[in-house]
Amino acid sequence: MVDIRQLRVRDGDVLVLVGTMKGAFLFRSDARRARWEMGGPHFPGLPVYAMAYDDRAGRRRLWAAPTSMHWGPTVSWSDDFGRAWSGEGAGPKFPAETGATLARVWQIRPGRAEEPDTMYCGAEPAALFISGDAGASWSLCRGLYDHPHRAKWHPGGGGLCLHTIVPHPARKGTIHVAISTGGVYRTDDGGKSWRTAHKGVRAQFLPDPHPEFGQCVHKIVSHPSRPDRFFLQNHWGLYRTDDGGGSWQDIARGVPSDFGFAMEVHPHDPDTVYILPLESDQFRCTPEGKLRVYRTRNGGGSWQALARGLPQEDAFETVLRDAMAADTCETAGLYFGTRSGKLFGSRDGGTSWRALAEGLPPIVCVKTARVAARARKGRAPARRGRQAPARA
Repeated sequence: MVDIRQLRVRDGDVLVLVGTMKGAFLFRSDARRARWEMGGPHFPGLPVYAMAYDDRAGRRRLWAAPTSMHWGPTVSWSDDFGRAWSGEGAGPKFPAETGATLARVWQIRPGRAEEPDTMYCGAEPAALFISGDAGASWSLCRGLYDHPHRAKWHPGGGGLCLHTIVPHPARKGTIHVAISTGGVYRTDDGGKSWRTAHKGVRAQFLPDPHPEFGQCVHKIVSHPSRPDRFFLQNHWGLYRTDDGGGSWQDIARGVPSDFGFAMEVHPHDPDTVYILPLESDQFRCTPEGKLRVYRTRNGGGSWQALARGLPQEDAFETVLRDAMAADTCETAGLYFGTRSGKLFGSRDGGTSWRALAEGLPPIVCVKTARVAARARKGRAPARRGRQAPARA
């Protein structure tokens, strides 16, 4: 039997949710983020490509998308920080008439705060699923699935996946999604109709570098205070738009490579964005064997390497598209995980780093949460999680 370590989570704690190729792990700390405890593995032995935390309507709900040999890809949830999980065998399914089979859930995204029961799932083959009952049931978004471009989308290296979902925080019905290798698509009517939103993004691997669709978008991020500004990491290319995807400008100045996957926006500053470049599409490791996060504080005008506490010799690491996340503390923390099973964290906005764990399975997903205070009934004490290493 696998020893699944449970965490005692308190009001105000910071959580880091880590999905790996062999299960999910939870890390907790208080707001100082000086010491971390580790819980898990949950779903031991199963790949978990997507995780999320939902605190709308007073919930404290963890979401995870394990892929089971028996059930296939599923969506599970826990309301007690992993002591018990619900949803075995549940989750989105393609209608029989489509002839499609769900290969993987790549993204779980809670909807707008004003729609506390709305949930989204991004899937492979590329599709968007929507739930209006807090995940109890799911419906395929036919407006996107039946889009005339779909028949000509082709899988990227990781498959034909819809991997990023960004609901507009104030404009009901507006959603952006990113598809590898379809591009960025936008709806303003809740999913009934979709249009491309990637004009100016290159596809240098195609004969026509500016096709109507077919761009291999690796990640898009946006800050709620400027919801029409997006930053984009492409399969070659770094971009910014200020008009909701109507036009994009190249911002790859001062970075060692404009190839990469991971991207995150600062929770309090819409001009501050983080990336983790990789050498190339042929050599998907950190340039020069140096593990460096790059930060812009001026919306992509310039970039600064952040390396203090990170290995700078023979560190040929790979960080995937969903493996970087920021917390919402007053001084924001930043976290990322590598394919070699290392989890790094910063509690000063990326200025300095330390390893939180080094022996995990390959990391494919990193998310964060801040546990809000609420009145709770007494619960049986849980065994404390294992201490993660505290390193300078």
